[in-house]
Amino acid sequence: MPELPEVETIVRALRAGNGAPPLPGQRVMQVTVGWPRHIVEPSLPAFRKRIRGREIKEIHRRGKYLVFTLDEGTLLIHLRMSGDLLIAPSVSPRGPYDHTVFHLQNGWELRFSDARKFGRVHLVRDPNTVLGKLGPEPLAKSFTPLLLEEILKGRKRQVKSLLLDQTFVAGLGNIYTDEALHRAKLHPLRRSNSLNREEIHSLWSGIRESLQMGIRHNGASIDWVYRGGSFQNHFLVYKRAGEPCVYCLTPIQRIVVAQRGTHFCPSCQQESTV
Repeated sequence: MPELPEVETIVRALRAGNGAPPLPGQRVMQVTVGWPRHIVEPSLPAFRKRIRGREIKEIHRRGKYLVFTLDEGTLLIHLRMSGDLLIAPSVSPRGPYDHTVFHLQNGWELRFSDARKFGRVHLVRDPNTVLGKLGPEPLAKSFTPLLLEEILKGRKRQVKSLLLDQTFVAGLGNIYTDEALHRAKLHPLRRSNSLNREEIHSLWSGIRESLQMGIRHNGASIDWVYRGGSFQNHFLVYKRAGEPCVYCLTPIQRIVVAQRGTHFCPSCQQESTV
């Protein structure tokens, strides 16, 4: 599933164009929907009517959502497991998974490719009806070690499971949670209420460093649904089971936490203080 760095990379590409016209300033003339379940709200007929003629004013990211601010309303797209967005000329052949296509006024299209069809699209008047449930942005200036300590109070969950919870912190998924915990030297099964202030600060640093590194390398390309990223060449633990830790040479182990394959170094991330 695309996580914060992958989504941020897509947002920046759409904003800049990268060989295509930048998306901000373009107007949506109509939409083709080949997979109606992409559209969560409003109803499909209402969606087609309301999106027609809308100008895309700006694009940003909130957690794993792409947020398109329109001249009227807000378009939200969640890529889920296999989604991708790209701008292509209308005359170029569409791919087999381009299920939702926004036709632009300039002869180009914004294509939502989604092989597994889990992606979701919302067209809302108030984006907070969807985004309001999300936790803080981990790369925002407001996300400080003190804030992390505050939102950890009263939580008694395994730290890996907690970090995957989008209502706790927005944007982290399996890759960057594993990488962040390794940087923080925290075992994924540690209980969140067992962390002391120094460990919370290390966790804060680990989260931000992992995400910033991911963005710097345009995200990770570890599956056919990703494109162009190289962060997979810099993983510390993720998908490296049996390989030596880059710091202590202990073989990386894999366990299952919160139904997710989880990678860690048993020497750098000891479980003894659980």
